[in-house]
Amino acid sequence: MTTIQTYNHTLWDHGISQGYRVDNTIHISGQFSHNAQGEFVGAGDIRAQMLQTLANLDAVLAEFGAARSNLAYVELYLTNAQEHGEIAIELFKEYIGEHRPAGSMIGVTYLALPEQWVEARAVAHID
Repeated sequence: MTTIQTYNHTLWDHGISQGYRVDNTIHISGQFSHNAQGEFVGAGDIRAQMLQTLANLDAVLAEFGAARSNLAYVELYLTNAQEHGEIAIELFKEYIGEHRPAGSMIGVTYLALPEQWVEARAVAHID
């Protein structure tokens, strides 16, 4: 029997779930730098945006009883990968610690909001 569980943040109803679990696999939708009240954090500051984005990733993981060590794949989208890539990698390495999930960093022209420079999506597993 397949187990399905979703997590939908009450402030964001865009027709998709923040996270979707099928059996032991969690698919996490693109997270970006909005706080729990729905306010954008870090306009003009890649460090602040990365930290909030990663905190949001943690929040979705926690809803499923998972942690960073459960991440299997992480995809980072950056609007200016040449300028922000090194900082993004540095902060991600601090965030993930010794765990090494698979992943990609992808440069894009723009994201959903003009001030948004980073977005992260992921796949995780439940032990």
